[in-house]
Amino acid sequence: MSNMKVLKEWFNRVDSEKTGSITATQLQRALAVGNLQFPITIVQQMIRMYDFDKNGTMSFEEFVALNEFLLKVQQAFSDLERDRGFLVTDEVYEALLKLNISMDSPAFYTVCESFDKEKNGRFRLDDFMSLCIFVQSARNLFNSFDTSKQGRVTLDLNQFIYCTANCRI
Repeated sequence: MSNMKVLKEWFNRVDSEKTGSITATQLQRALAVGNLQFPITIVQQMIRMYDFDKNGTMSFEEFVALNEFLLKVQQAFSDLERDRGFLVTDEVYEALLKLNISMDSPAFYTVCESFDKEKNGRFRLDDFMSLCIFVQSARNLFNSFDTSKQGRVTLDLNQFIYCTANCRI
């Protein structure tokens, strides 16, 4: 059975109301079945990351894009966790590089501090995924303002408010 067929069957089971899209609550429950426990705010961020039509729900095509991202994140985690079930901070940095995400030290350590739930320098898969979702969402939002692709943006107050409202977790 092809991967796309499996994804479609899974999506159809999650789409219990047969609307052709799933809500954050439905996605959260489905992820929990796979042992991925995320607060609803993270799941909502997942949907915003791939909600191409901006309707607040996730179509099958959007779900496929999210699944591809989550599989890449999971693979980067698995490559470095050494059967311990967690990454330490240096490994988080290395895993982010595998995902083509690089940050300077102050930004990296600030993000790590924000997503280290236990404050012990150990990131379980769901912690690492949450961190990656935040960073990718921030990157997507930044790129929407970086029209010249120079790595710098200038924002007025309204744009800044828009950014903070869209990047909340």
